[in-house]
Amino acid sequence: MEKNIPEREEAFALLLEYNKNDRLIKHALSVEAVMRHFAEIFNEDPEKWGTIGLMHDLDYEMYPEEHCKKVREILSGSNWPEEYIHAIESHGYGLCCDVEPVERMEKVLYTIDELTGLIAATALMRPSKSIMDTETKSVKKKWNQKGFAAGANREVIENGAGMLDLSLDYIIEETIKGMRKSAEAIGLKGEL
Repeated sequence: MEKNIPEREEAFALLLEYNKNDRLIKHALSVEAVMRHFAEIFNEDPEKWGTIGLMHDLDYEMYPEEHCKKVREILSGSNWPEEYIHAIESHGYGLCCDVEPVERMEKVLYTIDELTGLIAATALMRPSKSIMDTETKSVKKKWNQKGFAAGANREVIENGAGMLDLSLDYIIEETIKGMRKSAEAIGLKGEL
């Protein structure tokens, strides 16, 4: 049976079938935008990278105890390609699964997933409540405040930067740029 290369609309409909929480949907849209942005940087397929970013937490809301594991069953049942499934599983490496990120796309997802949460929290602390005027230095200042956005695992972000052999500042800067492309959809256009 030929594998189904999912269209964005099909993927988004599936995401909404398994996720009702607005915050989780906005997070998925944020990761999608950042993955598309990095795909463009690396001359890769933004549709593929974006879809993987969009779907990365597909199983999180309904199956939190099986996060990054249940997704294989869900997507295999819809005949998704193995590389999409493996990439999605690998973002939980060392946290909730042992599927290691190997491809660059997987390493980017692993790195920016937690980072988008930290950046979003930083943007919401600004007077404008906007990603549009959030800068790398603001995120770095919040980075060192361990109580701030405590759920954003900084060790994972640092490990991912190491896997990619890219500086943390560069990854933060490009992640912000990616998030800006979906500012309205992710609720971070703010009051600018």
